[in-house]
Amino acid sequence: MTGQELPGQARFWQWSIAGPFFLVALIWGSTWLVIKDQIGSVPPSWSVTWRFAAAAAGMAALALLRRESLMIGRKGLETAFLLGLAQFVMNFQFVYRAEHHLTSGIVAVFFALLLVPNALLAWIVLKQPVTRGFLAGSAVAGAGIALLLLHEYRMAPPEGQVLTGIALTTAALCSASCANVLQAAPRARSVPMVPLLAVAMLLGAVMDGLFALAVEGPPQFDLRPGYVFGVLYLGIVGSVVTFPLYFRLLQRLGAGRGAYNGVLVPVVAMLLSTLFEGYRWSVLAVAGSVLALIGLVMALRSRAA
Repeated sequence: MTGQELPGQARFWQWSIAGPFFLVALIWGSTWLVIKDQIGSVPPSWSVTWRFAAAAAGMAALALLRRESLMIGRKGLETAFLLGLAQFVMNFQFVYRAEHHLTSGIVAVFFALLLVPNALLAWIVLKQPVTRGFLAGSAVAGAGIALLLLHEYRMAPPEGQVLTGIALTTAALCSASCANVLQAAPRARSVPMVPLLAVAMLLGAVMDGLFALAVEGPPQFDLRPGYVFGVLYLGIVGSVVTFPLYFRLLQRLGAGRGAYNGVLVPVVAMLLSTLFEGYRWSVLAVAGSVLALIGLVMALRSRAA
């Protein structure tokens, strides 16, 4: 971050922003396929626990390689606890359960709406302005997301407790948004990023494990190679690689524009689904993807004065 760059005001079209932005979208777009494979194999609470146990170990190793201390002080521990609870417990516990009621595509599309609560909370809590360009881009992207959601519903209409799935996904969205804004706040920026995430993931894994023990009973694990690979992929690639990049984007772009990463994720997920799951594109899906991308560019070009 340059000496003249204010928090939340970085320009998007520079490699240090655009590179991590698209890399995170590519990786997170692929995680929906892996999560889908884990649904039903092991109770969701234990799958989340194993994921962040692996992630905490990987993030701690990264901190040690960077010669950064994991001793982050009392304020750092308080921030890590709140971040772990919101991001690595509530968010993912809700997401894994939501996929029992909705298709993974619909959940992914729902998460593209993360930019809305992020921008509102950042405006209220962090006083980060919402520009006209951002609002216009959000409206265009929102229309695209609506078309994608309609397409997903028509192609794979969820059976049973649809409202339950929507409620769980909404709860996950709100939890993730609180974590995003917390990470973009000055309190979190005062703590080294990687040690903070390592401690937050460790605390999150402990809370996930206690919750799983209470609601699911004794620990459960699937020794199937696909499940083991999934845990490691989600924990290391989907968490250790991506979360430092993503939270750094939130700090530099702002919580609102940073969340536009989520607009690309369902598009990537659908492209990968086309290759590996026989996903069928329609006029609605193509139109929705194009609108979402146009809105993304419009919003990311906007900067506050």
